[in-house]
Amino acid sequence: MLAKQVEESLKEAESNLRNALAFAARTERPMVTSTIADLINRIDSIIKTDELLDNVDSIIKDIKNK
Repeated sequence: MLAKQVEESLKEAESNLRNALAFAARTERPMVTSTIADLINRIDSIIKTDELLDNVDSIIKDIKNK
């Protein structure tokens, strides 16, 4: 499980990047917007993967306790 502060910081970073992406989409080269979008995706993947691993851990514990 990600620490609450870590998860909140990642979500804040993701929000800031989404804001930057909105501005970049109007004025920057496609490479810049693509890179920002990739960063957003990577942050989202960190959060989702951690949640998935928490679920797997929980299932393994349930199986061991039966």
